[in-house]
Amino acid sequence: MENDAANLYCPNEVCQSPNPLTHNFCQRCSTPLPKRFLWAVADGMNLGNPGEILATRYLVIDKYILLDTQPGYLPQTPDPEKLQSIRPYLRLIPYRLHVPQVYGVISLSDSSQGQDILLLEKPPLKIIDSTASLDVQLCSELTTAWRDATSMRQLNWLWQIAQLWQPLASEGVASSLLSPELLRVEGSLVRLLELHYEEDSVPSLSQLGEFWQQLVNTAKPAIAEFLKDICHSLLTEKIYAAEQLVRVVDKGLSTLGSSQSPAITIATVSDTGPSRQRNEDACYPPSGSIISKPPNSSALAIVCDGIGGHEGGNVASNLAIETIQQQVHELTKVPYDHLDPNSLLEDLQQAAAAANDKISQRNDSESRQGRQRMGTTLVMALPVAHEMYIAHVGDSRAYWITRHGCYQVTLDDDVASREVRLGYAIYRDAIQQGASGSLVQALGMSPSTSLHPSAERFILDDDCIFLLCSDGLSDFDRVEQYWETEILPLIQGKTDVANVVERLLEIANTQNGHDNVTIALVHYQYKYSEPQTKPQLVLPDISDISRTSNTQLPQTLQSRTEGGYSRKTQVIPDTQPSKRPRTVPLQFVILIGLILGAGLFGTLWMLNGGIFGKEENEPLTPTISNTPSVKFEPSVVPSKPSDRPDVIQTTTNIDLFTTTSPPQQAIAPAGTVLKIIKSKVTTIEQRNPDESLSLRVCSVGEGITSPTIPPVPLTPINRKPVVKEGKVYTIQLSEYQKLLNYISTPLPEIVAQCLEKPQRTPASSNQGGSTP
Repeated sequence: MENDAANLYCPNEVCQSPNPLTHNFCQRCSTPLPKRFLWAVADGMNLGNPGEILATRYLVIDKYILLDTQPGYLPQTPDPEKLQSIRPYLRLIPYRLHVPQVYGVISLSDSSQGQDILLLEKPPLKIIDSTASLDVQLCSELTTAWRDATSMRQLNWLWQIAQLWQPLASEGVASSLLSPELLRVEGSLVRLLELHYEEDSVPSLSQLGEFWQQLVNTAKPAIAEFLKDICHSLLTEKIYAAEQLVRVVDKGLSTLGSSQSPAITIATVSDTGPSRQRNEDACYPPSGSIISKPPNSSALAIVCDGIGGHEGGNVASNLAIETIQQQVHELTKVPYDHLDPNSLLEDLQQAAAAANDKISQRNDSESRQGRQRMGTTLVMALPVAHEMYIAHVGDSRAYWITRHGCYQVTLDDDVASREVRLGYAIYRDAIQQGASGSLVQALGMSPSTSLHPSAERFILDDDCIFLLCSDGLSDFDRVEQYWETEILPLIQGKTDVANVVERLLEIANTQNGHDNVTIALVHYQYKYSEPQTKPQLVLPDISDISRTSNTQLPQTLQSRTEGGYSRKTQVIPDTQPSKRPRTVPLQFVILIGLILGAGLFGTLWMLNGGIFGKEENEPLTPTISNTPSVKFEPSVVPSKPSDRPDVIQTTTNIDLFTTTSPPQQAIAPAGTVLKIIKSKVTTIEQRNPDESLSLRVCSVGEGITSPTIPPVPLTPINRKPVVKEGKVYTIQLSEYQKLLNYISTPLPEIVAQCLEKPQRTPASSNQGGSTP
């Protein structure tokens, strides 16, 4: 439905023009218009009629389905003291393919006792978006779609439920998998509408057996008897653990998939990009390749994004490609019926660990320390029969594109994702904090004993595409914006892999253009026919599993930000933050300490003429410590730029503009060192205030982390990228004059470094962080 009175407002804070709901791009500035459909957890409350607007921004589409008409503004976030009630959503972020995530809350004046209404993003919806109307419906319940599914898909759905049972049970929400109303399907995927809490009792696997029994009569003949035996084994507790159930269903899937012969095509491309001097990315097969299986006996795709600057990042990424390709090639020689899925996942993690150790040893042999250490991100895809195996470290991403949607299947190894996974913040709040896009791990930065690669597998029962890419493409949500027009036609048979890869590279370089770009496209074509061989129930030997063991979330560090931030890649310690107190937030205490410490240090510095010396700006490396450490930087005495007209340092975030046409805004974080290359600040009073001052970035500051305070509604989302080292930006002299109190003179050592020929440093060589 479409409400003629409702508009979708442009997220570009400079534009914010109203647009018809059916438009995909702003009719004024051509900015992509995100359509964020939400599910309101309203517990039977009447939110209003379709077409009504809630809280000045949320359009009621149908009952509990809402559309955020102002996506450029932050939603109202839950009270920090109420995070406990939504913690299962947060901690289950590694399973966001199946579990919707928290978007925000609505506070309605007429709600019972002023209770906030929880909003979930990416619920299971079917969206028919035409030029004439906007039709949004809930996806079908599993019990409704079951009858028309193939035997492979039916078992696939059951396998996903079995996989979800343990993590949901550990959070007390496993009963969600027993509710037909909550259990939805979107093509191959099982999707939950919301989570259901069971306070009084914990559901058992025998209850799951009872639920599955209703599916036996309409199961496809190839699996009907197999499913009946599974249900009986669940009811009689012969199957007593979720892991046991997963292995049983796995055997059935292997039987069904053994007679299928998928066709796989892989295409790759790696490009320096318009703003970089060298390419630190790498891929396998080599850039420009197009391979097919058959006739090739194996298929493997790898993308790496190097970290470490000159003679660093490119070495690390290529070393990782070489090591992993050699190790995985041996695995592809093993016949499928001899492969154990869990062992293969472990082998992929070990291959990542081997690459990590080779790069780390290379760093040690060359005496590289801190930011000089080279490293790389990793994402790889290994198709095996009816399965796709994905392994991942860092913030290079894997997307799964089907006829029904585009799904990010990897979770960035960054600070924001870690905060959410630990249950301390919702994602859209976490990405607003300083250093939220900084990496918590990458290959080569430390020994493999502290590395936690993620590895998972997906059952494939239809044509699909897996897109692996570095952040040169994924930043600013470019994949989410263009998958329907550029990638989906490949599944529909309207184009080929070469054209798709070429088009995606063009989008990355023209719409982003801030980083190297590497793309590996894996096209999986699958023609299924009902098999003659029926699976038989064989209970696996899992004597090592206790009947009373509690399940825990997998200890993998996995998903840059959806908001589209361009942050420099930087490895920081994987230190688990302390649980926030209910009264005074930890960040607030740290901030007060920083202010007092900086003031004291600055005073002593001025009184003693710098007798304490310059504190070494030692970078953060991925070493694990028990408590967070706070580093105090020497206080810089603010002074007018005229004291040193060539080099200045910001003490707060300031806005600059690129020299491109049209100019784009970029943020110079607090601590950024800039060299004035055209105008002399000493004569600023004599100049035309409309003139521009040209500045070259010598180094990019780290910015300031603010205390975690829930943003008020209608707080603009900061989508501007961060400035890049070595690049030239401009600012109006009139604006510059207003910022004189926020500009200081750097220390002499910093000035000397800045006046030299600009060099790229490891910390700035991999900028451009994105989104969740």
